[in-house]
Amino acid sequence: MAETTPDTDGVQIDLISGARMDGLRSMEKIRLILDTVRDGNIVILEEGLSPDEESKLIEVTMTEISPDEFNGIEIETYPKSQTADQSFLGRLMGKESTKKLTVIGPANQIETLHKDENLISALVSRK
Repeated sequence: MAETTPDTDGVQIDLISGARMDGLRSMEKIRLILDTVRDGNIVILEEGLSPDEESKLIEVTMTEISPDEFNGIEIETYPKSQTADQSFLGRLMGKESTKKLTVIGPANQIETLHKDENLISALVSRK
């Protein structure tokens, strides 16, 4: 079987599992995301980030923006079905599930067209 080379005109999308992110500290997660997005790729996180991690991601992104190199990130998140992932006791106590799908990409390449509780629709362009 012949080895194929990636299409350099396309957009790479990295789907990162919750299991992969569970093994990383907060700053390792942020570095992984930012390094991937700085390379022009789109990142989809199966389980998203905690509110503190999301804030830190935005903070670190702001310090790395430069007009000629990095325009920043676009980030969209929506919760997964909370009732399906929670135990009976968790629902009874009113705890919300923190599991959520998150899409992160370069600000100059991703534009959110529509977002609701079941769908994120985005337009991804080449640089």
